[in-house]
Amino acid sequence: MSSLDGTHVIIAGGGIGGAASAFALARKGARVTLFERSAEFGEVGAGLQVGPHGSRILQSWGLLDEVLADGVLPRSIVFRDAITAEELTRVDLGDEYRARYGGPYFVTHRSDLHATLVAAARAAGAELYTGLTVTDVVTEADRAYVTTDDGRTHQADVALALDGIKSRLRAKIVDDQPVSSGYAAYRGTIPYADAELDEDITDVIGYIGPNCHFIQYPLRQGTMLNQVAVFRSPGYFAGVENWGGPGELDSAYEHCHQNIRRQLKHMWTDRWWPMYDREPIENWVDGRMMLLGDAAHPPLQYLASGAVMAIEDAKCIADYAAADYVPGGGNAAWPQILKNVNAERAPRCNRIVETCRFWGELWHVDGAGRIARNELFRTRDTSSYQYTDWLWSYSSDRVA
Repeated sequence: MSSLDGTHVIIAGGGIGGAASAFALARKGARVTLFERSAEFGEVGAGLQVGPHGSRILQSWGLLDEVLADGVLPRSIVFRDAITAEELTRVDLGDEYRARYGGPYFVTHRSDLHATLVAAARAAGAELYTGLTVTDVVTEADRAYVTTDDGRTHQADVALALDGIKSRLRAKIVDDQPVSSGYAAYRGTIPYADAELDEDITDVIGYIGPNCHFIQYPLRQGTMLNQVAVFRSPGYFAGVENWGGPGELDSAYEHCHQNIRRQLKHMWTDRWWPMYDREPIENWVDGRMMLLGDAAHPPLQYLASGAVMAIEDAKCIADYAAADYVPGGGNAAWPQILKNVNAERAPRCNRIVETCRFWGELWHVDGAGRIARNELFRTRDTSSYQYTDWLWSYSSDRVA
């Protein structure tokens, strides 16, 4: 595998995907410049789930132990009925699971994972700048010209757009807008002792019910509890402009078990997250610019793979580039590298986006649909991996 010494990559966006891409490319020898629009690097201090498809990559980068030091290894993923609190099924995340998938399933603060990736990118030699927004990327001949909102234009061999679900650079490829699910999410990360729980939570627990769900899991070695409340917003479907507000929160869970209702007081109500994705697209490339992360394939959160997909993107483009780049003359290889990465990643990521939509519908059914779903979950073969191998076994390994 060749080094990327001599090539220059500019990255728009410094979230988890941008930081991961900066690190993955810099460690292969590329000169990397990243522009983040925020005044400083950071992520909302809420929880994040990372499956073995992400932990294997972090392990290969030498970062997993550092991330796990601040995280939690849950015993299982547990699904419960939101109305009765009955356990419907579980996925054991123990030794057999880890052996099958080559890595653990863990949960962590988004901010902890992000900080690790930012520090690793800097240590690998990437140049990271805050307070600058990439406003345009234009390809001319064998160069990408990247304009930032300070009026400057920067040259590179290739530009990667990781500027999120509201990506302005996506408009260079497709004329579309984020698609609303009509659901709003509330988060609340609190000291574990403040939750006043009837049971000790060592799993990822998902209560699924009519038009809503509720997620719980511990963070930071069990000292904190992360909780997420997601519900169908009446305001959205009534055409309210600022839909999903705090006035809808309690009533959205009136039909649910007390395990959920008594935790709603811990949700942050000064902010909430209307849930959007985008229609899947097959092409992510415009000349020497490529969309990655949520700019290319923002999912709803039901498979807990949004951040992991961005990490997969980072590994994929770094590996493909290092396999096909020729030092001293490798700039000409970039269009084919981007094409190959697009062909590898689009089917995978678009499947996740589409499956997340279906999974969300399944979680939130009512009436006969809920009865049938619960029976399906109760009777599933918990020793079978036939429905999860496609997600957690995936690898985009590319070697010279």
